[in-house]
Amino acid sequence: MFGFLKKDPQKKLRKAYDAKLEEAMTAQRNGDIRTYSMLSQEADALWRELEAMDKAE
Repeated sequence: MFGFLKKDPQKKLRKAYDAKLEEAMTAQRNGDIRTYSMLSQEADALWRELEAMDKAE
């Protein structure tokens, strides 16, 4: 009945994914390749979770 009030977990993950990508881009622009690769790896893990959620639906 009140389904529109429920939080969407995919939206939260997508927002976290976008934030990680932006942090990674900033690190790359600053020349910190090690941090860039670490953040990119974390973003990739979030992306895999999003894909798993899409397949589960």
